[in-house]
Amino acid sequence: MKQLVVAALQLPTLGMNATRLDFYLKQACGRGANVILLGEYVLNHFFKEIESMSINMVKEQSRKHIELLKQLSAKYDIVFIAPIIATQKDGYHKTIIKITPKGISYYEQQILLPYAHWNEKKFFANPIAPLKDPMIFTINGFRVMVMAGFELHFDPFWEKVTQKKIDIVLLPTASTFGSHNRWREIIKTKAFLHGCFILRANRLGEYSDNEVKWRFYGDTMLVNPEGEVVMMLEDKESMLIEAIDKAEITEHRKSWGFERELKLRKEL
Repeated sequence: MKQLVVAALQLPTLGMNATRLDFYLKQACGRGANVILLGEYVLNHFFKEIESMSINMVKEQSRKHIELLKQLSAKYDIVFIAPIIATQKDGYHKTIIKITPKGISYYEQQILLPYAHWNEKKFFANPIAPLKDPMIFTINGFRVMVMAGFELHFDPFWEKVTQKKIDIVLLPTASTFGSHNRWREIIKTKAFLHGCFILRANRLGEYSDNEVKWRFYGDTMLVNPEGEVVMMLEDKESMLIEAIDKAEITEHRKSWGFERELKLRKEL
């Protein structure tokens, strides 16, 4: 029976002090975790806060946390998936980093929020280009895909989940404004329709902007292929650790036969 032990940390921004990561890693290692997911704007400050920070400070924050995660990955033999801000010549780039004991790889978010009150598209220098495959890797026989939070809303990414036979989607987010129910229902529906687990890590913390308070509410969760919430954290700093079963994925896909019907029509 193939199993993968996944963990998600529900935290506010760590700033330059990340000593409590080691505390959580000891627990995760003790329970056999293979991969650990962090939410958006945990290793770096929220992008609206970065507007008033020096470039060197942001760059040093990212550098320090990458070095720390490299050390912890080697120490505990664990894979980290974590959003991080990269500083390049043309500005800040919103990326997700994968750190293993053997090396580092990056995924650059392809679609960013474009709204007046939350305009990451304008703030970051991520290029606007034809969509590429998301970050995909295999661990313990499980096909894993990393999807940036806002990308959840776009079907081409989910088509890749089906085409690449993804077993679990890792979804780091920074959701706020009382959007609990919408995110829960979208995640449950996508897990069911695509026959995969979804692990979502949402950050904590608050940000006040022109007398409007942005409250990042947690709701970190693991959802199974039946669209059921296996485990959900509330609104306090904590960690989720669960084992997922390959047989559960196989049974769901066999029972519902969504892929089978597409193959009959040469859509897969």
